[in-house]
Formats: sequence, C-alpha cells, structure tokens
Amino acid sequence: MSTNSVKSIHNFKIEGLKGAAIDFSAFAGKKILLVNVASECGLTPQYSQLEELYRSFSDKFVVVGCPANNFGAQEPGDDATIQQFCSTTYGVTFPMTTKISVKGNDMHALYQFVTQQAQNGVEDTEVAWNFQKYVFDEQGNYVQMFGPQTDPADEQILNTLGVQL
Repeated sequence: MSTNSVKSIHNFKIEGLKGAAIDFSAFAGKKILLVNVASECGLTPQYSQLEELYRSFSDKFVVVGCPANNFGAQEPGDDATIQQFCSTTYGVTFPMTTKISVKGNDMHALYQFVTQQAQNGVEDTEVAWNFQKYVFDEQGNYVQMFGPQTDPADEQILNTLGVQL
C-alpha cells in the first residue's frame, strides 16, 4: 500500500459541541486521546478520569470526546443537552465534537479514518462500545486503540501518551 493514501488526524475539522469548529491540526505537537462518549452508559464515569488527565497533562496531549448514540441509545440528547450534562456532572473542559456516528452506514468521516487501515495506515478496528479510546502521536498518526473497559488512567494508556500519574 502506498503511504501517500494514509492521512493524519490533523487533516480533519469537525463541528464542536459548543458550535466552534475543532481543527485537529491545531493539536500538532501534542498527542491526542480520541474517545467516543455517551451520557447514559455504565462507563460514563470515565468522564472524570478523562477530565483529570486533560487538566493534568494538557501541555502534552489533548482529550477529544465524540458523543455518539450508536450503542443502546445511550446518548439521546442534542448537543446543548450533552454539553450541559458534561459540564455540570463531570466538569468537562476538554474539546467535544457535535454528536456523530462512530459505526454503521452513517459513520462520520473522522471515524472512517480512525477505524480503517486503508486510511490510518496501522490497523482496522471496530468501535465496540462507548468510551473506546484511540491514541494519535504529535504528528497526528494513529498509534493504538484501547477498548471501552480500559480506564483512561490505565498504565498502558499513560505509557502510550508518555505521562505518569
């Protein structure tokens, strides 16, 4: 396969939860932890760890949350409802995209890149559930996927992000 077809996550712009666009190229020089999130999931308390990591290490990496309603209708709200829930319940300050689809026929182009080896140059993955985590390096290259049950502060994730608690 030609590496010319492999993109960087830095090629993407997506509408943010608060309306302003999130331009992934603005994160050049930092690693990115991309997570599909949902407000009514058993894993929703992971928001606390994600926010703690973001506040502690925002000089080294950025957390980007992607609300999605693909699993058990666990993100039924509109963008304003999701924003309100995340800020009041978990104090979320990290960037959040508008609600998107992370699998299926209506999968957003960002997640087509994230999950398809032909685009990310590393591996094919499938988003198994809410709170699946993807790590990208400082140049926006795909590095590794971590499953939904893996806590954001898991040692493997922290090592991949190059930080220690």
